[in-house]
Amino acid sequence: MKLAILSRNGKLYSTRRLVEAARARGHSVRVLDPLRCYMKIAPDGFDMHYKGRVLADYDAVLPRIGASITRYGTAVLRQFEMMNVFTPNGSDAILRARDKLRCHQLLARQGIGLPTTAFGDNPDDTGDLLAMLGKPPHVIKLNEGTQGAGVILTERISASRSVIEALRGLFATFLVQEFIAEASGTDLRCFVVGGRVVAAMKRKARKGEFRSNLHRGGSATKAVLSAAETDTAIRAAKVMGLNVAGVDLLRSKRGPLVLEVNSSPGLEGIETATGIDVADQIVDYMAQRVTRRRRKQINTQGK
Repeated sequence: MKLAILSRNGKLYSTRRLVEAARARGHSVRVLDPLRCYMKIAPDGFDMHYKGRVLADYDAVLPRIGASITRYGTAVLRQFEMMNVFTPNGSDAILRARDKLRCHQLLARQGIGLPTTAFGDNPDDTGDLLAMLGKPPHVIKLNEGTQGAGVILTERISASRSVIEALRGLFATFLVQEFIAEASGTDLRCFVVGGRVVAAMKRKARKGEFRSNLHRGGSATKAVLSAAETDTAIRAAKVMGLNVAGVDLLRSKRGPLVLEVNSSPGLEGIETATGIDVADQIVDYMAQRVTRRRRKQINTQGK
């Protein structure tokens, strides 16, 4: 398999591990900075160039697109898709997952558990918006924030109003959610590959912090999931259209609740906490899919 990994930094742990896993299995792999990819779109075909040279004959592309370059990165990925290159996470799926509001709307429509979420624009509606959620604490989060950034816990109605007013003053798009107290500052990161949960860890927030993200000083241990948690993680990834995803869950009195579906989940925390070679699982899944595509093409040509 000839594999391209879209990543701005080949030295990052996740990118490096994916390269190692691909080469260990005998695949050809190259890391491409998506911002150095440029393309031609024409009725007679699609071309992609990288640093002055043509990119061609790739079997698969694995996107590791950061939130700061979502728009351009997904345009590059879409070009690969137009060139009939396999990707486990399509450009539209990444865009769906990056938009927290859209993600929650799609999950809720399928009956998947999540914290009650409110969204509104007009300041005159703030009182009723908060009433829809019930009494505080409330969690206010930026719609496209990552790694726990832009997530605020407010313990009083007055604080919720103040934060909402401040964010509106900055023209930020944000969600307001109920606070799940029984989670006690912990969540689950479920790593889904090809419709299976291949690894899971329990993350716990450091003292004095409610966000359990490892980037916020949280700790992680290997987790054993219930059947309901496993099913919820798999369903959530499927609804988003992602074959490689990190699904974050809260354990609540009413069952597992989805916090977020991450289209470019990091590998360092999950591999360290579980001892599972997640990078190899991803590469193996992609190789199997590429092989099936080749067989299908051969059978189609034979007919």
